[in-house]
Amino acid sequence: MRLALRIAPPATAVLAALVAGHLWVGSDLPPSRMAELLIGSPPETFEDIRFSHATLPRMALALMTGLALGLAGSLFQQVTQNLLASPLTLGAASGAWLAMVAGTLIAPTLAAEHGAWLSLLGASLAFGLVVAIAGLRGLMGLHAVLAGMAVNLLLGAVASALLLLKSPYFGHLFVWGAGDLGQTGWDRTLWLLPRLLPVLAIALLLGRGLALLRTGAAGAEARGMTLAPFLAIAVLLALALTALSVTAVGMIGFVGLLAPNLARLSGARRPVEELLASAALGGILLLGADLIAVIASNALPDMVPTGAATAVLGAPALIWLLGRRLGAQDHIRFELPPGPARLSRRTKFAVLLAAVALPSVAFLVEQNPEGWSLTLPEALILEFRWPRVIAAAAAGLGMALSGVILQRLVRNPLASPDILGMSSGATFALVGAAVLGGGSVHDFSAGLAVAGSLCVLAMLLWFGRRHGHAPAALALIGIALGALLDALVKFALAAGSEDSFAIVGWLGGSTYRVGPEAAVALALSMLAALALTFAFRRWLTLLSAGDTVAAGRGLSLPLARPASMTLAASIAAVVTAFLGPVSFVGLLAPHMAVMLGARRVETQILLAGVLGALLMTCSDWLGRMALHPMQLPAGTIAAVLGGSYFVLLLARGRILQQ
Repeated sequence: MRLALRIAPPATAVLAALVAGHLWVGSDLPPSRMAELLIGSPPETFEDIRFSHATLPRMALALMTGLALGLAGSLFQQVTQNLLASPLTLGAASGAWLAMVAGTLIAPTLAAEHGAWLSLLGASLAFGLVVAIAGLRGLMGLHAVLAGMAVNLLLGAVASALLLLKSPYFGHLFVWGAGDLGQTGWDRTLWLLPRLLPVLAIALLLGRGLALLRTGAAGAEARGMTLAPFLAIAVLLALALTALSVTAVGMIGFVGLLAPNLARLSGARRPVEELLASAALGGILLLGADLIAVIASNALPDMVPTGAATAVLGAPALIWLLGRRLGAQDHIRFELPPGPARLSRRTKFAVLLAAVALPSVAFLVEQNPEGWSLTLPEALILEFRWPRVIAAAAAGLGMALSGVILQRLVRNPLASPDILGMSSGATFALVGAAVLGGGSVHDFSAGLAVAGSLCVLAMLLWFGRRHGHAPAALALIGIALGALLDALVKFALAAGSEDSFAIVGWLGGSTYRVGPEAAVALALSMLAALALTFAFRRWLTLLSAGDTVAAGRGLSLPLARPASMTLAASIAAVVTAFLGPVSFVGLLAPHMAVMLGARRVETQILLAGVLGALLMTCSDWLGRMALHPMQLPAGTIAAVLGGSYFVLLLARGRILQQ
């Protein structure tokens, strides 16, 4: 009661202000006419119809969806005792989204009739994968959040691959995936309401069990609580709320993370108080984010999705929460699987054989209407094929070099240009320039991409200094920055135009539009980057040993560190400018090199570069041939392969160790 008396007045005032703001920007009707329509007067003009069938249902849907996400976040956080748990950070929302995308593209009738069940299945499988990765005990700490973010990256890559297999006529899925609250009637609102109310009622009955859970598993069982069924019911309710919200409006991130934390900051202490306050604050948060999206949509040429607005608000909040909530137990040590101390002759021969065989396969093995063939392609086909192969290999080389530099520089094997957000910085700079200035992303210089990448790197190191650039913390901060920038990039995708679909292909890391001149330019740039990285080998050796050792050996830290950072960011940005963002190659190739025995810096540089080039060459060939005649971008294939590697390593407990 005291909590209600304390937070009800300001919450009501904020809600009233947001409703007034929505009515002001969403309708040109005078207040008197709005009142008439609210009490049942039939609409007569277009503005009447817009108010009754667009503005009002949009506000209602925002409140209901925010309520569902806030309640789901509170359930996740109370069950796991993890204040960073949410439908987004535990992978449930991405699983529901992927299930809906797959259902819509493969079995649209099934998805239309049973979309909520598909979403629930996807959310449950994704959450189960996170539990398998982190373990039940790991759900209480940063293990689960990092595992959830890794699952998000993997499932996002798979969803992108599915979308790119279809034509631009499925462009509405991009809008929906970005979080679409736009309405043309009350259908979705009336669909959600009767499904939401029973789940809400059942969730509120869990208060006593959640209170017992706070005493610990042993304490709860000692008081007569049967733990497993209760936890299953609570998690199932949270997953159901997540599935309902994704089915209704698509991907809305961070509301389920922010609302419970704000509820506790407001004074909610008892479980039921936290559930109710989280639900109310979730509705207010999403209504406010939607108001920002509506205002931005009115001011800009393109529609701004509400999900992008929530990410713009929520990603900085995640960084802030990491700073407040990260404990000593979360500063996890990172150890790669053990490998040989040096490269063996057998390994060298295998790498050399792969370096000859894979490019040969990429050039000579192809699929046609008659089947598979091994033949030298005709001159016309070869003219289009060799730039793609060269560009893919050069991009893989560059991302591997950037990953080696970053992992040595910040002494963090979780570092890579995509996980730390540098590729997102370059992407945002190029896409932002293309959207605001008109034209294609290829019309702008790589210097703009380098500037965006360097800005993100500077922010990352600034935010990460508090945690001593700990591996898991730095990775999560980078992922949060990447989510912020990716949300801004969705502005272009939501337009649904032909140019936007071309940008989607570029965002997958496509070699499709790389011509001979661009391929040669990228290859020469990456060879120069290889030479520079090799020249920096002494710096990287000393910096990876620690600042004290490096300074004691006479290394100028104010020169070496910024120069190395600039080189890593520049390499990733140049690759992004030519191909688009390429994920996980910068993480995977350096790891493979070390596990094969490349312990010295110079050996790791060379071997990781070769492995990165081979990985991208293989990805480009698979993208061309696996689903012939349809094609997938090489970066998307690499993201699926690399994301699977990352998730499998986490699942086997070979990266995050106490």
